[in-house]
Amino acid sequence: MPSLQLDAPRRYDVATKQLLAQCMGQVYARIMQVQPHIITVAIHDLGEGGVWRCTGDQPQEAALLMCDVRAGRSSETRAELAEALIAVCGDVGGLDQDSVKVEFTQHPGEDMYHRHLGGFNRDWTGDETTP
Repeated sequence: MPSLQLDAPRRYDVATKQLLAQCMGQVYARIMQVQPHIITVAIHDLGEGGVWRCTGDQPQEAALLMCDVRAGRSSETRAELAEALIAVCGDVGGLDQDSVKVEFTQHPGEDMYHRHLGGFNRDWTGDETTP
């Protein structure tokens, strides 16, 4: 963790997926004060009609960004992250920014296992931008 999963009503080539992952990872690392090597990004490019937001009338095409993060950040920090990630989804992913919904699920560090980092993560304690 963190894990960012974008469900998009588009199809992307590999280069665009890689750029989305890079930009989302950079934004996350900066705002959430972590090293980028702990961030995983999944791009679910479901194609036209793949994601919908229900309304009182007809469903509207939408996008969903799920953010599984370690607990400990303020709602203001998470809102800043959400807005910055939505901008990436628009600028890089070509999505209508008003159609992107961001959901956060917060976990203790021990909910994440990084084999390449030696095992379970730790709880977030502050600025982790330096190794």
